[in-house]
Amino acid sequence: MAENTDENKEGKAEKKAGDRVIPQSITGEMKDAYIDYAMSVITARALPDVRDGLKPVHRRILFAMKKMGLTSGAKFRKSAAIVGEVLGKYHPHGDSAVYESLVKMAQTFSFRYPLAIGQGNFGSIDGDSAAAMRYTEAKMSAVAEDLLADIDKDTVDFRDNYDSTTQEPVVLPASVPGLLLNGTLGIAVGMATNIPPHNLTELVEAIIHLIDNEEATVKDLMQFVKGPDFPTGAVIFGENDIRDAYVDGRGSVVIRGEAEIIEEDGGAHSIIISSLPYRVNKAQLIEQIADLVGNDTLDGIKDIRDESTTDIRVVIDLKRNAHPQKILNSIYKSSRLEGKFHFNMVALVDGIPQTLSLKAILEEFISHRITVVRRRSEFELGKAKAREHILLGLKQALDHIDEIISLIRASADREIAHKELKKKYDFSDRQAEAILKMRLQQLAGLERQKIENELKEIQGFIAELEELLSTEENIKDQVKEELVAIADEHGDVRKTRVVKHKKGDISAEDLIADEPSILVFTHDGYVKRTDPDSYKRQKRGGVGVVDINTKDDDFVTTVLSTTMHSDLLFFTDQGKVYQTKMYELPEGRRATRGKSIVNFLELESDEAVTSILAVPKEKKEIEDLTLTMVTRKGKVKRVTADSFHDVRRSGIIAVTLEDEDELVSASFTRDDDEIMLATRAGYAIRFKADEVRTMGRSAKGVNGIKLGDKDDAVVAGGIINDKKKEGSLFVITENGFGKKTPLSEYSVQGRGGKGVKTANLSKTTGKLVTATILTDEETEIVAMSRDAQVIRIDVNDVSNLSRNTKGVRIMKLHEKDLVASLVSL
Repeated sequence: MAENTDENKEGKAEKKAGDRVIPQSITGEMKDAYIDYAMSVITARALPDVRDGLKPVHRRILFAMKKMGLTSGAKFRKSAAIVGEVLGKYHPHGDSAVYESLVKMAQTFSFRYPLAIGQGNFGSIDGDSAAAMRYTEAKMSAVAEDLLADIDKDTVDFRDNYDSTTQEPVVLPASVPGLLLNGTLGIAVGMATNIPPHNLTELVEAIIHLIDNEEATVKDLMQFVKGPDFPTGAVIFGENDIRDAYVDGRGSVVIRGEAEIIEEDGGAHSIIISSLPYRVNKAQLIEQIADLVGNDTLDGIKDIRDESTTDIRVVIDLKRNAHPQKILNSIYKSSRLEGKFHFNMVALVDGIPQTLSLKAILEEFISHRITVVRRRSEFELGKAKAREHILLGLKQALDHIDEIISLIRASADREIAHKELKKKYDFSDRQAEAILKMRLQQLAGLERQKIENELKEIQGFIAELEELLSTEENIKDQVKEELVAIADEHGDVRKTRVVKHKKGDISAEDLIADEPSILVFTHDGYVKRTDPDSYKRQKRGGVGVVDINTKDDDFVTTVLSTTMHSDLLFFTDQGKVYQTKMYELPEGRRATRGKSIVNFLELESDEAVTSILAVPKEKKEIEDLTLTMVTRKGKVKRVTADSFHDVRRSGIIAVTLEDEDELVSASFTRDDDEIMLATRAGYAIRFKADEVRTMGRSAKGVNGIKLGDKDDAVVAGGIINDKKKEGSLFVITENGFGKKTPLSEYSVQGRGGKGVKTANLSKTTGKLVTATILTDEETEIVAMSRDAQVIRIDVNDVSNLSRNTKGVRIMKLHEKDLVASLVSL
């Protein structure tokens, strides 16, 4: 019986406990918990508020310092006391996080306008840590006081602290635009912010302009805000990059430390570094440069030493035979003395993270200041009217002082006197209370005059406040006046120099000689550049040497001779064009494969490069040029060369292709040139270039040659100019047969015809692979096979033959191998 009773009790207990258990999926619980955590990090720790530009920890530190009386004119207090106040009342997190934030607020190399004044060791730009909080002392700076100004006048909302024992401000009144003034860096969950610091004077001018001109654009505001103004100085390059970042809220600008080359006694040179990019550790930079010297990346440096005191001064002594500018360029290129600042202007707007433009940030600050000024004025107006009410009562009492004294003396107690005053003279409760508290000394004539003067003064102040609050424009004018006063007090000259032109990126031209180079490109999209001397000249008919270690089924399609500094246009089978520099391509030895072109161009997955063109270097060389494109189906199109002056890395449309058509040739052309096409079936046509009118980039083109059967296709297109009219056409077939034929044997005819025979093809020769026009300037031919064999021969070793011949053996091929490409040098 007892056992049954115990079982019943256990069952009831389980049931009772079960009533308190809510079934929950573990995945759902983890998801909800993580979202709560993420939102907490985003809104309560990592991201600043757009209105005051502060994260919660910074806001709480400043508020705690104000409560402790640590204004800029007060005595210093131990940092440990400040941290303890913050932890105990406002910020229930680790003490190290609070102290690190306080330290950064006092560092002149971290904050453009420090919000704290530190006494003791607060770290250095070399990465030295601050002393322990028990050794250092701090107080607010004058700029920080402006962030807190009027906080006790109901200008901002307050909320309970974490344990509801006191209250803290939701945001500070912020008389200065804190978000842009000192910038911020924060990493939340799934988002981050990175805003650079700016110059106070410039920001104030921009804000005033925006108040007066609400339709102002970012470009208009940049008349005043030239760009970021970093505490470490340095130089920013690229006005357009800055504007793009200000417009989009995202972007990057090149930032470079300042350095100059000076000549020492004896003719040697030194490089003096006088400023650093923002957030660059000086000691680590020096170590990085030393490592570059140690691993032979930098040559010509004799010694590096740090002579910095309050200013940055790093001295790099050079060897006597060194080239100073080249070494400095290499330092910029290889070290953190030059880098990029990545804008990511994310801040909380009404508690929601948003990416903001420069204008949007300033608009939010203006809106905040209008609200603060209005609330402050309403608070002061309320207090002034309350004081006016008391003064009116005191003045009325003084006018009837004898009767009031008699009334008070006749009253049995204070409460009766209070009621009688209200009843007889119609005083309010507050007026009656003030009269009862009035001292006898206020009955004197001078004291009476003081009350009247104060009343007059307070009524004038009330009139001013009512006038201020009467219109939005008056409030805006007040905001502008206060900003001008702050700029006059704290404004200073810009530290960071802005260079309008984008010269921040060190071009490889500064470090690489513009020497001849050969580009090798394969059917599967592998590319490399190599030294022309790696190909040994051979007699015609040789077997050749293997140039590139291709993978199975891959073969070389293009060999282009140019120089290291050339701009290269890559045309694809889909009619698009991409651009890169020759020196940006990987260097490879003769037998190496190279790298996939997708590492350098943003090609689509099903897109293949079919033609590569080197752009003339001099601007005057391309002013009168058009770009002529030829497709597999015989279409010809001409476009102005300027249309391809600045091709995006993601590519642009070069020609609109018909179904199953491809682009096979691209060449620069002038109106008085002639165009020559050769087909797989061994036909060629020659016609004047001006028969093809200049078209837009998206046009399809016109018929250049009439093809024979369905297997025929254009395999090459060339341009005949004045220099080439006395030249010859070199053709090569699949099985290695080739020949030269004088251009004089090809008469000029109208475009769109069938053309004339250019080679007598057979099973022995195979189909025509490609053709190229030779002049006296081309002295060598490089031919490559699908199995990547290459042969380099003197063009004089190839006989001149008539059009209707098969040619001579140019290259002996392995079994089943075929010629793939040809280039003249």
